[in-house]
Amino acid sequence: MKGVTILGSTGSIGLSTLNVLSQHQDKYQVIALAANNSVEKLKEQCLIWRPRYAVMANEKSADKLRDLLSKEDSETEVLSGQDGLVMVAALPEVDCVMAAIVGAAGLIPTLAAARAGKRVLLANKESLVMSGQLFMDAIHENGAELLPIDSEHNALFQCMPGGYEKGLSSVGVTRILITASGGPFRETPLSELSIVTPDQACAHPNWVMGKKISVDSATMMNKGLEVIEACWLFNAKPEQIEVLIHPQSVIHSMVEYEDGSILAQLGNPDMRTPIAHALAWPERISSGVNSLNLFDIARLDFEIADPIRFPCLKLAADAMIAGGTSTTILNAANEVAVSRFLQGEIRFTDIAKIVESTLTNVPSIAADNIDCVLDADKAARQYSEQIIGELAA
Repeated sequence: MKGVTILGSTGSIGLSTLNVLSQHQDKYQVIALAANNSVEKLKEQCLIWRPRYAVMANEKSADKLRDLLSKEDSETEVLSGQDGLVMVAALPEVDCVMAAIVGAAGLIPTLAAARAGKRVLLANKESLVMSGQLFMDAIHENGAELLPIDSEHNALFQCMPGGYEKGLSSVGVTRILITASGGPFRETPLSELSIVTPDQACAHPNWVMGKKISVDSATMMNKGLEVIEACWLFNAKPEQIEVLIHPQSVIHSMVEYEDGSILAQLGNPDMRTPIAHALAWPERISSGVNSLNLFDIARLDFEIADPIRFPCLKLAADAMIAGGTSTTILNAANEVAVSRFLQGEIRFTDIAKIVESTLTNVPSIAADNIDCVLDADKAARQYSEQIIGELAA
C-alpha cells in the first residue's frame, strides 16, 4: 500500500484524485487531506476516507472541522496553516503527494514534499513558476520524483525520450508543442473582451476547473505559465516551445524529433488520465475515463495563438527569458488581478495590463533562496494592488 497526501483535496484535481484512488483501494491509502476553507466538504471526505490527518488553511476553519468530526467519533487529527501542510507533505508514511493547492499558497508545502524525497504529483504549476531552480534542485538533491499532472506536461512526459534532463538537443528533440483550447473567448470580437463577465470567463468549453485557472485559460496566462513550467521540467528554452490553439482538446501536447517525427498524446479531456498515469508510473492503472472515440471527434483543428488576443503569452515568455524573480512577479501580479476580476473590480482586459505594469516596475533580482522569492512575491502583490486602486479611483 502506498500512502498518499492530497494537498487541495476539495478542488477539482483533488476530487479527481480521490475518484481514481477509489478504484484502487488495494494499492493506495489516503494518509492526509488538506483544503482551504471548505469545511463541510473536507468533513465528508474525512468520514469516507478516514485519513490520519486533515489540514485546514487557518485555525478558525480547523476548529470548525474538529467540532464536526468529533460529533462523528472520527479519529482524524485536524491541523491548520502552513505548518500543518508542510508536516503532512513530509510524513514518513507518505509515498506520493498530490500538490493541487492553487497559486502561491502551494509553494512551501510542495517544496517540503520535494525535500522529503517524495513522489510529487505536480498540479501546482506555481511552484515551478515561482522558484524553478530552487524547486528542481530540491527534487534532484533529495532523490524525489517529479511527475507532472497538468494534462499538457503529462502528455509531454509520456512523449519524451529518456535522458531529456541533459538537454533536448542531446536526445534528438527539436521542439515542444503545447496545445491550448483557446478558452471561451477564442472567437469573441476583440472589442467585446473588455465587457466579458467572470461567469463568462469561467465557462470553459472543454474542462471542468476552478475559477482561477478558468480565468487563466481565458487569458491564456495558463499557457504562459505552462511554457515556464515546461522549461524547468524538460530543461528546455522558451524558443524551443510553441503554443498551438487546438479547440478539441484531444491532443494534449506533442514532441517533435530531429528526424521529423512528432509524437502526440491523445485522450478525452479528463484529468483522471494524467492523475492515474502519475500515481502508477511506470506502470499503468485504470482511470475510469471513457475510451477516446476518434470517429466521434472526426477532426482535429489547429490555429496560431493570436498575440493581440492573448498578450499574457508573451508576458510569460519574456519573464522566463529575463530570469531571476521575474516569473515570481508575473505570477503574483496575475493572481492579484484575477482575484480582483472575479470580484468584479476590474475588467477582463485589465488583467494583462496589470501584469505588464508590475513586471515593468517591480525590480527582478536573482532567485537565490526562498526568502528572495517570497519577498518578490510580496512586492509584486503590493504594487499590483496599488495599480488596481488607481484604476478604481
